[in-house]
Amino acid sequence: MCAITGFFNIDDSTELTLKALESMKNRGLDCIGMCGPAWTEYGNEARCLEFPSGTQQKVLGHRLHSMVSFVRQPIVYNGKMVANCELYNWRELGGKYGLEADNDADLLIKLIELKLQQTDRTSDTGENAGMSDKASETDILRILDELLAEVIGVYAFAYWLEDKVYIARDILGIKPIWYSSSDGFAFASEKKALVSTGRTNIKELNPREIFCYDLQSNSVTHFNRKFFSIQPEHAEPIEEIKKDFHSLLESAVSIRFPDERFGILFSGGLDSTVIACLCKILEKEPGVDFTCYTAGLSGVELPPDVEYAQRMAEELGLDLKIKRIGLEEVEEYLKTVVPLVEDTNVPKVGVALTMYAACVAAREDGIRVMFSGSGADELLAGYDRHKRSTDINRDCYADILKIYERNTYRDDVVSMNNNIELRVPYLDKRFVDYCLKIPARYKMHEDQNKWILRETARDLGLPQELAMRKKQAAQYGSRFDKAIGKLAKRAGFNTKTAYLKQFYDQHNLKLGVLFSSGKDSNYAMHIMQEQNYSIECLITIKSQNPDSYMFHTPNISLANLQAEAMGIPLIEETTRGEKETELKDMKNAILRAKEEFGIEGVVTGALYSNYQRERIEKVCDELGLKVFSPLWHIDQEKEMHQLLAIGFEFIFSSVAAYGLDKSWVGRRIEEKDIERLVRLNEKIGLNVAGEGGEFESFVLDGPMYHKKIEIREMEVIELDEYTAKVVITDAVLIDKD
Repeated sequence: MCAITGFFNIDDSTELTLKALESMKNRGLDCIGMCGPAWTEYGNEARCLEFPSGTQQKVLGHRLHSMVSFVRQPIVYNGKMVANCELYNWRELGGKYGLEADNDADLLIKLIELKLQQTDRTSDTGENAGMSDKASETDILRILDELLAEVIGVYAFAYWLEDKVYIARDILGIKPIWYSSSDGFAFASEKKALVSTGRTNIKELNPREIFCYDLQSNSVTHFNRKFFSIQPEHAEPIEEIKKDFHSLLESAVSIRFPDERFGILFSGGLDSTVIACLCKILEKEPGVDFTCYTAGLSGVELPPDVEYAQRMAEELGLDLKIKRIGLEEVEEYLKTVVPLVEDTNVPKVGVALTMYAACVAAREDGIRVMFSGSGADELLAGYDRHKRSTDINRDCYADILKIYERNTYRDDVVSMNNNIELRVPYLDKRFVDYCLKIPARYKMHEDQNKWILRETARDLGLPQELAMRKKQAAQYGSRFDKAIGKLAKRAGFNTKTAYLKQFYDQHNLKLGVLFSSGKDSNYAMHIMQEQNYSIECLITIKSQNPDSYMFHTPNISLANLQAEAMGIPLIEETTRGEKETELKDMKNAILRAKEEFGIEGVVTGALYSNYQRERIEKVCDELGLKVFSPLWHIDQEKEMHQLLAIGFEFIFSSVAAYGLDKSWVGRRIEEKDIERLVRLNEKIGLNVAGEGGEFESFVLDGPMYHKKIEIREMEVIELDEYTAKVVITDAVLIDKD
């Protein structure tokens, strides 16, 4: 439980490091430490530190809240390290390599330097050559990757060796680290710490990369790490798979037991109850002592999660503490929680608020470690959208790939603000590796999601009612989402997002939109705007191939008119539309958006196409950008109705499916048309949202349009009975009523 930071090639780095550490003080209350090229200082608080005279440009900083044994940081040997880590197998690694270490961070730097020395010996023909002469940047990046593969646990660290600084985090991204390489180099455990020091162009380190900053050339290098795979699937009989699943999960729980009383974030749902049950079974082990914590809104009927938590605690004989807060206290908590998570996304804030309230109760009891059931839904197809998936394991893989963007930073800052270390057994890397290869039929079985976990619950003797309980998101189970809605209405705000923005007046991230001119990319952009993301530009790929696998083509030339209607800059890139090579053109366009507009992520309107989504994610990963697909596996009929309900106007610009004809193109789509599509779906399986290529659309107006598009001339071309398209030859912008 620590805060780490560093500033390099920046004037006044000492003062900036102190400022960053002060903004993260709740992450470490036991000790503060800093070091430069030839000095190291430790103290109980910042005012105890004494610094060399003169301006410092290279400084590492650390705040410590010790969970294993007390070792002050920065740790200085041949190189210097600051680490925020919980390595559960550090003693075993010490024994394997003959290293004596005082704790996991001490072991980590000693292991790195042992590996570097071994590299020197194998490549050095002289006896006295220094490490820095022999271990190249590439060597160190490779060594870091290899040794981190042996680590079981979570970590974020920086290792400074002469003129190079290396930063890395655990492969799933449970421990956070942010950096800025504009005007020097800086990093910190929390984004807000860098913001407080005036850093710009701040990015979250992709956990699948190790990052190296060269102090001499002021250049950066990224080393790509190998991620998990969904192949080969386990071919053993289901009873053997269930046995291995149970064993790995039990190990993931037991290896995380601290040497003190701990807590469990407990909703009474499947994920947290299985964790609690395993802890109860293992309670016979020496020193295992825990309490469950849940939170909910007071002043209303008993929230579902509180009710279930009470029932399950009584059933299993668990010690349970409930934190219930009223409407006024919810608002006070929001003043802390929203800036803490640096986001006004309503579901994210609702989950954070539930966790924060439970952590407050645990902190009051002196709890310093909490277990969480996070990750089970992503890993085992637990969301309702997974029921509409065409490839369960690929979707689970994508969810785990992006879990650091959606959940882990939120959970980390909320728990750490309460001086609590969060431990997540479902995201144990051995368990994750195994579960991603479980055949999909054992995750989604006869429309029952997380089937194998439900089977484990039954084998543990948990009630059938629990094993079959339908998932309810934390913000709904606690009734805190309802509280946010009431507070927003009372304060006169039209939306919950608008209400939350008063507590955090910055946009969440700067985004570019892969913009096709059709309904899906428009709707996806609108959703992200409503969630307080800043849309910096549109990115349109104009394919010369009408049968492009990736890109929408009908009337794509009018995307510039739509961009003008919204007042958003447009980047256009022409591609010949050749399969796979067209991705290079898309990458060029996205890179331009990153360089010209500083985007931090990309929005896509993908609904079901893994082909499109995976290729977009691969390109964005290479460019260090996040991907947002807010329509992924959304209910198609619901999407179509919602588009009209919130004010979108669109036409079908082409049709190509049995049941459709030229009468569908070129006219505004209405509710009655959607009902006809629904009936066609029931009759012949036509995709209601057109995701299978049944139709393409063109948007004329929407909630974010300042003007609307009026088509003055168009040509309808009928290719056959079920195939037609419209070519818009004249369109203008007109004022909206």
